[in-house]
Amino acid sequence: MRKKTIFDLVLAATLSFSPVAGFAGGLAGAYLSANHANSVNDYAAAAEFYSKALLQDPDDAFILQNALLSYVATGEMNNAIKLAREIANLKFGSQLSDLVVLSGDVEKGDYKAALTVLEKSKDRLSPLLHGLLTGWFLVGSGDMSAATKQFDSMDQPDALRVFAQYHKALAIAMAGDFERADKIMQGTDGNALHLNRGSLLAHAQILTQLGKFDEAEKIIAQSLAGTSDQQLFELLARIRAKEVLPFNFVRSAKDGASETFLTLASVLSGEKNERFSLIYARIAEYMRPDNIQAILLLSDLLKGQGQFDLATELLAKVPVDHPLFLNAEIGRADTLVDAGKPQAAVAVLQRLAASHPKNSRVSMILGDVYSGEKQYRNANKAYTIAIDLLEKEKGAQWFLYYARGVSYERLDEWEKAEVDFRKALELSPDQPSTLNYLGYSLIEKGIKLAEAQDLIERAVKGRPNDGFITDSLGWLLYRIGKFDEAVGPMERAAELIPTDPVINDHLGDVYWKVGRSREARFQWSRALSFDPEEKDAIRIRRKLDVGLDAVLTAEETNAN
Repeated sequence: MRKKTIFDLVLAATLSFSPVAGFAGGLAGAYLSANHANSVNDYAAAAEFYSKALLQDPDDAFILQNALLSYVATGEMNNAIKLAREIANLKFGSQLSDLVVLSGDVEKGDYKAALTVLEKSKDRLSPLLHGLLTGWFLVGSGDMSAATKQFDSMDQPDALRVFAQYHKALAIAMAGDFERADKIMQGTDGNALHLNRGSLLAHAQILTQLGKFDEAEKIIAQSLAGTSDQQLFELLARIRAKEVLPFNFVRSAKDGASETFLTLASVLSGEKNERFSLIYARIAEYMRPDNIQAILLLSDLLKGQGQFDLATELLAKVPVDHPLFLNAEIGRADTLVDAGKPQAAVAVLQRLAASHPKNSRVSMILGDVYSGEKQYRNANKAYTIAIDLLEKEKGAQWFLYYARGVSYERLDEWEKAEVDFRKALELSPDQPSTLNYLGYSLIEKGIKLAEAQDLIERAVKGRPNDGFITDSLGWLLYRIGKFDEAVGPMERAAELIPTDPVINDHLGDVYWKVGRSREARFQWSRALSFDPEEKDAIRIRRKLDVGLDAVLTAEETNAN
């Protein structure tokens, strides 16, 4: 029999967040528009249209539930609470309406009312959510003894027990019993209750309160490997300075409830239906507006659903003096790029570069945005600033030299580009992207072809299913006159990336050289349909008119 996982415990009885699939007869335009907006996760539009639909039919369960979902998703919690109470009065409540109602009770500090809602909705809530919230609402009611008993009662299965004990430790630490909280956080059999990033912060604060600075340093230092989490870096510096950190990870029962919702939202993020995660994260943020982790998770969820405006609005809430401000602003710039607003992203990054002039990461990302917009001179300048800021060489820095090399190559400054590509390979010798770009560039220039073949073959070995790298191998064979051998790799490249204009153009050239002229013309026509660069399009049309041989002859004549 399969053991229950934490996902089972979170998802149990979660039936009410998805939109209803059917439509009632005689629907008004607002109703239809609202359902369409809901189906594509356009929560702002859905909230507007459902509000209009409610004016026509204020007691319709379908409209009420989905309007509630839209309000919560957009962060309009005051409207959501009012609507949830109306739903409760109409006697067709749901998990969502229950959670929104108790959120309003918690905001008012009425934990008795919140406990009453919990008890009535027990069958609609997952055991993890119900159990943790019960514990925190008992804390809010002033009954710490009952709260700890509640957390302890959540002892089966193990996944439930682990999360319950983590929250018990938070409650006990909030009450000032750091020794007991530390003992719980240490876990059993050497398995500390480090369930997420927040648990590391909480435990580190607890340890400094006990003077256990070495243990706190070890926890944070290990978690920093390969990350750019400025908050953890700053925390580590304070720990090394033997600073006793205040325990402010959870300051009240409301903060504890917020952490409960964030815990579940984090568990469910990345699952097939992320609306559950979105709802929990929104409630976490409402209960604790300075819950930056909830804000960052929400923005990621909304960005993944294509709701870029909502995502950027959230990221703009992160205070300038918060350690995660840098991460948030970089995330905002990235979201603006995805939203098709690259100039707005550039403006964000330029301001960030001015306020963080010694941060190479900001300049690197600015270079990436410029490069994506084909502003290669600006990209080159940004990459150069990033490289100049490097304190010592590391293998992971290969990308900076590679990226600057690409910008030099696009600016037709090949000698500088080659220096950067070779520097990138010096730092990370087996990077397929660098091997391929340098090899392909040598092919295009008709120089060092033996080295080019070695570079590309190594790239193919490292990334055999990459269509662009496979195209490079086929194009190399074409350029050295091995046309029959070039057919296989070029066809494989076209299978891997069927809509790339350059690959289809190359395949057409290879077909022409092996006498398959009809197939060559078909590939050239396909290449034109995929919007190639204008100079390539002109050449492809010429090949369709007179054939490849005539084009090559004319090019050779002009070159001489």
